[in-house]
Amino acid sequence: MLLSRQAVRLSWACIAVLALELQPATAFGSTAVAPLVQRAQDLGAVNPSKDMKVTVYLNVHNQAAYDQAVANRYDPASPYYHQWMSDADFAAFAPTKAEMAVVQAELQRHGLTVISTDPQNFSVRVEGSAANVQAAFQTQIHNLALKEKTIFAHVTPAQLTGAAGSLVQSIAGLDQGNARNLYKVVKNPKTGASPAPIALSSVLASGGLGSIITSNCVKNPKTENYTTPGALLPTASYYGNLYNPGSNSAGTPLTCGFTAAELQSHYGLNAAYNKGFDGTGQTIVLLEAYGTPFMMQDANAFNSLMGLPLLTSSNFKVVYPEGVPNQTLAYSYGWDVEISLDIQWAHAMAPGAKIVVVAAYTQENEDLEYCMKYIVSNHLGYVVSDSWEVDQDADAGPAEQDDFNNILKKAAAQGISFNFSSGDGGDEGLGTPVGASLVPSNAPYATGVGGTSIFNNPNGAGQLETGWGTNFTYIAFDGPFDPPLEYGFQFGAGGGQSAYFEKPKWQKTLSGTGRQSPDVSALADPYTGVPLIVTEQGTQYLYVGIGGTSLASPIFSAIWAIAQQKAGGPLGQAAPIIAALSSTAVTDIVPPYSPTNVSGTIKDSFGSFFYPAASLLSGLDNTQGFLSAIYPDPYNPGPQGQSGILGFGIDTSLTVTVGWDNVTGYGVPNGLPFIKAAAAQ
Repeated sequence: MLLSRQAVRLSWACIAVLALELQPATAFGSTAVAPLVQRAQDLGAVNPSKDMKVTVYLNVHNQAAYDQAVANRYDPASPYYHQWMSDADFAAFAPTKAEMAVVQAELQRHGLTVISTDPQNFSVRVEGSAANVQAAFQTQIHNLALKEKTIFAHVTPAQLTGAAGSLVQSIAGLDQGNARNLYKVVKNPKTGASPAPIALSSVLASGGLGSIITSNCVKNPKTENYTTPGALLPTASYYGNLYNPGSNSAGTPLTCGFTAAELQSHYGLNAAYNKGFDGTGQTIVLLEAYGTPFMMQDANAFNSLMGLPLLTSSNFKVVYPEGVPNQTLAYSYGWDVEISLDIQWAHAMAPGAKIVVVAAYTQENEDLEYCMKYIVSNHLGYVVSDSWEVDQDADAGPAEQDDFNNILKKAAAQGISFNFSSGDGGDEGLGTPVGASLVPSNAPYATGVGGTSIFNNPNGAGQLETGWGTNFTYIAFDGPFDPPLEYGFQFGAGGGQSAYFEKPKWQKTLSGTGRQSPDVSALADPYTGVPLIVTEQGTQYLYVGIGGTSLASPIFSAIWAIAQQKAGGPLGQAAPIIAALSSTAVTDIVPPYSPTNVSGTIKDSFGSFFYPAASLLSGLDNTQGFLSAIYPDPYNPGPQGQSGILGFGIDTSLTVTVGWDNVTGYGVPNGLPFIKAAAAQ
């Protein structure tokens, strides 16, 4: 284990996580107050006339038998293995029409309007004023300030009034959780500035993608010397790998990034395509917020640039379960970039698959839950990619956790895999031993997708793939910093142990007691990212240096769709199958070791001081190996310009290890061997 000068922290947030019980807390229709309520600033009661949508989930009949029926679909020893449940199968466990009628009548008695009901009576969705919602559920709903945002939540336990209360399992919509899309953009760690989007017309006129991006980003080791203008000391000399994508013929800096063909090759998909496995006959569903008017237009501009087949009305569809939202909000909250990322890179990896975009009316958790149910009830597809999360496991209430998992359980029972990005903030400040388990990727019936970085190998041929965790130290600006300035963690894959859900059976060999995430991983590092195209204010722009586990989820979902094509039918939730695959099918991501990581010597009036590689980066407490490279700012070049050291594979307290780990899960899909092995399950 590498040593660090950074002190080990044990935050109160970590203690709070450990204190949460692993057993679900909802019972008899009661919804307990979420832990975040205790940590937020109470801003008082919500406006009683506020319009609210709430979903009420009814009790399943014979819960133990229902759970066993779902488990049988994933047990190779069961005669029901992969015999996916039908509507008739669910009917044996579903609430009755009479029970639904009782619940609806009670809700309507309080002035709430029924919007929709689940086909099997599992849930009912209603709308009404906050005053009527509070009366119906015997609770108080307040505005809260938490983590620089304002939300609302119920601050006293909730239970539906009357005899209907005993028929209710949980309630969604009493707490507002705004989904966070999980894309990241490469940035100057010092200034936070990212490359400006480039008008697509300019890219095409300048020679195409090759004039903008390159995947040859890590160069051979080099010595960089820094002196102090107007003074003899301090001086500094650093030697090691060089992160420098270079410039085009006009002298404009390139951005590190991969084309579709390069990523297809990296993940071994060409061998699958050659055998006809490209996702044909499969549907990838992308759950987004809002949608944009230019989704297909932008995707086809991307497809033309990448040499991919175009999307048409026969292989691309947009569904608005609650009507067309205010799509200007997509641009306000970054969903325009997210949507383009998901569509364009899902199609790039599985060009034969159909794409269905399901656009939620808002980015609130209740709307996204409703869209998840809509996808399941309307059988829109068997692979669903979700590049968002709504809460930390430590903040979410029992009802929110159970609501998501119950939808996902029903999906898994029908052979549908919901794949969720695991997060972009490492351990989210929670530290060890639990890390940051995010909702809903922490659910036992979800598949969590972590992140990696991909480099050309500075010490040999081929490529390196490491766990995604980026660290930065500032070493010079018009002369050396003495000592170097450690900026630390920038971003990296999320993961960790759920403090709420028990570890599922297929994770029994892993450490801990809670559900561990992620399960699998793919490219996520924006420093080794991808381009995409987005229309803004009537102009198509090329964005470069895009990453995040938002990228990893559609990449993996596309590969899973190809595996289903090979299988000839739905494979169901991906996570249990991945856990059972061999190392030939899933490539284990291990700690990177480079003999030429950056080290340096600084001379000042006190003498000469040598800095070994491990001392130049912070946050290495749990890191077992990393790759570092000198990063000369391309916009301030030269020895007297702005320079730093980028560290890769350093993800807060999360750790890349041999075997499963909380950064990359079991590893990354290994092309055709993965597709064949998954299909054989």
